[in-house]
Amino acid sequence: MIKRNRFLYIIAVLIVVILGLASRKLSGHLPEIVNMYLGDALWALMIYFYVGIIFRKLPINRSAIFSLLFCYLIELSQLYHAPWIDQIRNTRLGGLVLGFGFLWSDILAYTLGVTTGVLIELTIQKYQTIK
Repeated sequence: MIKRNRFLYIIAVLIVVILGLASRKLSGHLPEIVNMYLGDALWALMIYFYVGIIFRKLPINRSAIFSLLFCYLIELSQLYHAPWIDQIRNTRLGGLVLGFGFLWSDILAYTLGVTTGVLIELTIQKYQTIK
């Protein structure tokens, strides 16, 4: 059974947030294909690590499913436009969390981000069993 170290996951979240903000600042220096997907993939990776913080003993596959469902639901919520939610989206934090418009490519990016989290955890788990 996996038991995640919350401190390490908090550090991982901070690193992902820094990478996400840096990707926005450096977007002029990155290839367009990277700009299209990197932010959303990092957002999903951050969600995956948050799930690890909150549910320390949740198996990796369930963490992945929960994270993907959360990300997909946020993306689907972008199909709904009412003044109250669009006001939230027009704030910096609201825009980062809720996004603005539904894109199938975001679903792909979320899947890549969560898959990256799974691969990181599997690598860590493998390393811990070797020790």
